[in-house]
Amino acid sequence: MSTSHSGPSAASGAGSGDGAATRFVTVEGIRLRVRIEGSGEPLLLVMGIGGNIEMWAPLIGALKGRQTIAFDAPGTGESALPKRPLRIKDLARIAGRLLDQLDYGQVDVLGVSFGGAIAQQLAFQEPERVRKLILAATACGIGGVPGNPLTMAILLTPFRYYSRTYLELVAPYLYGRGGGDDGLSQQQRLARLHRPPNMLGYYFQMAAMAGWTSLPFLRRISQPTLVMAGTDDRILPLVNGRMLARLIPGARLYIVEDGGHLFLLDRARESAEAIQGFLGQAPVPEGDGR
Repeated sequence: MSTSHSGPSAASGAGSGDGAATRFVTVEGIRLRVRIEGSGEPLLLVMGIGGNIEMWAPLIGALKGRQTIAFDAPGTGESALPKRPLRIKDLARIAGRLLDQLDYGQVDVLGVSFGGAIAQQLAFQEPERVRKLILAATACGIGGVPGNPLTMAILLTPFRYYSRTYLELVAPYLYGRGGGDDGLSQQQRLARLHRPPNMLGYYFQMAAMAGWTSLPFLRRISQPTLVMAGTDDRILPLVNGRMLARLIPGARLYIVEDGGHLFLLDRARESAEAIQGFLGQAPVPEGDGR
């Protein structure tokens, strides 16, 4: 496997230059929607459960000097529903094969929430693929500490992606302080409701987490790792970030004060500064967590 950071050429139509390019790529028989934006070193973005490409907009807008590669996971956004439920290791393999299809070698990887599980698995099972790893608002799976029972019960259904009324009702319990009074910005409301996940696809993602844990291999993750966690995360409390940072060798912990589960998006500028500092592009901001 090539370890080049270079991505698709202009001839491929897949995101050279500063403009955004959206295309569909078939990986293991699944048609995936992909968007590549910007120029510079490539950063693969892996979204949380039920999420779509559009939800990344605030963070992508705040990142400078990076080429971002975002995709709708199988059964979400405009990507096709897989024929069967996929495990986390399957989803990590698909992410790797997607990079092959797009002609990327080694990349940096950022996974948030459910996407953080995929990112951990990818870094472990294809270590040559991942240069640096960023884990945001995520956990180790089994062995981690979930949010309160009401919060976790709300996550059992994808209804917040389909009903504005229901989303506004449950957002304060899920997202903590953030982009609005209920922790959800108007941009995020529209992004969620405009392209909701396939209902079965959402449950396939829930099933993927059943029985998964990274505890057996966290100490074997060799890539430089930044763990980001918010103090007001109602879904995956701060203790999960501390656990990951303690178990991954040499990992650094960045704490977002008053950050809810969506701090990457509603605190995009601060998050981007921390990410770029870690990736070696800018001074690390003051006041980060230790």
